[in-house]
Amino acid sequence: MKTVEKYAVLVVWALIIGFFSWRSDAFGSTSTVKLILSTQTVILIATLGVMVSLAVQEFDLSIGSVVGFGGCMVAVLDGVHGWAPGPAIIVSVLVCAVFGMLNAALSVLLGIPSIIVTLGTGTLLTGITLGITDSKVVTGISVKTVRFMTDPFLFGIPAPFYLGLLLCLVAWFVLQHTPLGRRMVFIAENREVARLAGLRVTLIRAGALVATATLGGLAGIVLAGTNSAANPQAGSYYLLPTFAAAFLGSTTIVPGRFNAWGAFVAVYFLTTGITGLQYLGYAGWPEQVFYGGSLVAAVTLSHIAGHRRMPSVA
Repeated sequence: MKTVEKYAVLVVWALIIGFFSWRSDAFGSTSTVKLILSTQTVILIATLGVMVSLAVQEFDLSIGSVVGFGGCMVAVLDGVHGWAPGPAIIVSVLVCAVFGMLNAALSVLLGIPSIIVTLGTGTLLTGITLGITDSKVVTGISVKTVRFMTDPFLFGIPAPFYLGLLLCLVAWFVLQHTPLGRRMVFIAENREVARLAGLRVTLIRAGALVATATLGGLAGIVLAGTNSAANPQAGSYYLLPTFAAAFLGSTTIVPGRFNAWGAFVAVYFLTTGITGLQYLGYAGWPEQVFYGGSLVAAVTLSHIAGHRRMPSVA
């Protein structure tokens, strides 16, 4: 039963690939595989960010705003002010990390629920993003940055995909093979018991929120480089997909826990279904149906799986 639960999404994913490959010759082509793998890196990185905070039961609803801000920040520094790509990227990531510190200070230190804090600070950041871009699409990103984000790197797939894989590997190792990862699980189960056991609950929760904002900013930079421009209103699109993928990922590989490879599978599982429907001529609505329906189903299944694990944890 546990094996079925762990790999059910993978089995359904394989069935979906088989079905759409049968219905559409173009879907099963190598070009489609490359397209799916190379166009979802932004969602993958943002999902990993959300997953880190969810792993300690913090809900960061500002992730979409951070993605939008990170992309616009690097575009303004690089494309408008003429900064070199390296410093522009580093500063953009650091500013996003500072924003994560603000979320952590309000939520962890002052005790305001993170879901409320990040809803407000995300709206604030959206306004700042519109301000620094004058509510316009920012262009002029350096050719080096665009080429790095879009040129084939290995097997015809751009470098950002492999960056996403590397981040998955790091997140997997930290969450499942280090004392920090075990402490995060303990905190998610019961914060007060974890505190009484001597764990640095406040620091770990704050660090998770900072990591979420940092990865969100990195995802925004990838988005801007891939598009060779930054839209100040693009970030809002990434809120639902990242949460849908994070929760769906918690139902596979390690059911009941937010895990990196589950998130990876969920991102590309959802994208495969949406792409397949588009190949069959269904446009517009599949994304909303897949992401919305998957979020509801995944939260339900994750909740059930989490309760099943409680006796073994105790």
